Amino acid sequence: MIETYIKTARADHVGELNDINEHGGTYMWIADGWKDYKVLDTANGEKLERWGDYILIRPDPQVIWQTEKKHKGWKNPNGHYHRSTKGGGSWEFFDLPKTWQITYGDLVFNLKPFSFKHTGLFPEQAANWDWFGKLIREAGRPIRVLNLFAYTGGATCAALSAGASVAHVDASKGMVTWAKENAESSGLADRPVRWLVDDCTKFVQREIRRGNKYDAIIMDPPSYGRGPKGEVWKIEETIYPLLQLCRQLLSDDPLFFLLNSYTTGLQPGVLTHMLKTAIAADFDAVVESDEVGLPIEGTDLVLPCGCAGRVTFAERNTP
Repeated sequence: MIETYIKTARADHVGELNDINEHGGTYMWIADGWKDYKVLDTANGEKLERWGDYILIRPDPQVIWQTEKKHKGWKNPNGHYHRSTKGGGSWEFFDLPKTWQITYGDLVFNLKPFSFKHTGLFPEQAANWDWFGKLIREAGRPIRVLNLFAYTGGATCAALSAGASVAHVDASKGMVTWAKENAESSGLADRPVRWLVDDCTKFVQREIRRGNKYDAIIMDPPSYGRGPKGEVWKIEETIYPLLQLCRQLLSDDPLFFLLNSYTTGLQPGVLTHMLKTAIAADFDAVVESDEVGLPIEGTDLVLPCGCAGRVTFAERNTP
């Protein structure tokens, strides 16, 4: 463990960090393929980001270091989210449009600043899009994907672009509408996708009764939330039973399972334990969990942005 840390700490650039991770290191999965998004600097509880042509300052609980704000963007942002001491916060805008777009490869995402500092996209997830996109493209067969807590559809668009069919499920009608717009902007409107406004647990239970199966499942659950009919979701109480239900939806020849976590208590070791016992126990599969991060421009540092647990199932040999 110590030797691995020393190797990653001495890497000259982010690309080397990813190379080390692929060869057995444990640093993190890094979303370093962006051209339209960059973390420009981090300091004193905030991050300075470039989203296309616009610079935003947003709070980040991971940024506990008190370093000097050297980047000139700190003095001239297009938007600044100020956290309130009473909880929540508010945006302050300086020449920022109501909506704009950024691209990741062939994907086009529609952004807008909205509740609690968000823009409608979590760019660190591109590390996972690249991972499962490669699996889908190389599968050599039709892949059915279930995307739960699917938000504005970043993972849905990535899976559709790779050639999969997707069932996109989220409890918020507004988020599902936003996801449709992202698919249309990305030229994916004609791809095989079902847009579903539903409570994720209830949807999974109905799919089990219907006998439907999926080759891959993506889950990006919130720490706390409510369904369309007021159903309460508390991740520590409900995530493991939902994983057990999802196991029943996997096909006889599954491809992958992805579980994301932005909840402090659900660290990589916890994700691995849950996935090994609830999902992978009856399969020949590899389970890996790690932090997901974004490179900080001009440095060899990486900003941690939550965790992910990945299950890669071994391909079955058919006679």
